Amino acid sequence: MIYKIAAVYIVLINIMAFIVYGIDKAKAKQNKWRIPEKVLIIFAILCGSIGAILGMIVFHHKTRKPKFYVGVPIIIVLQIALTVLYFYTTH
Repeated sequence: MIYKIAAVYIVLINIMAFIVYGIDKAKAKQNKWRIPEKVLIIFAILCGSIGAILGMIVFHHKTRKPKFYVGVPIIIVLQIALTVLYFYTTH
């Protein structure tokens, strides 16, 4: 049961991250109020890193900032490593 809840959470947070990156890109083009970079990174940290990286690629957004083009892939690698470690130590 907990795995189903976790799977739903991960899918939803990644969809939300992707959408937030798209919204921020649209606002940037319109010269409107922007979503803080801290919020974009927090979405990646909260297990939305795949959605974040897809948002970066699809919307060509934040791809020139090291905080994003280095930071988000590092977050993905850490999340994968922690997941593997969790399953290795509990099963």
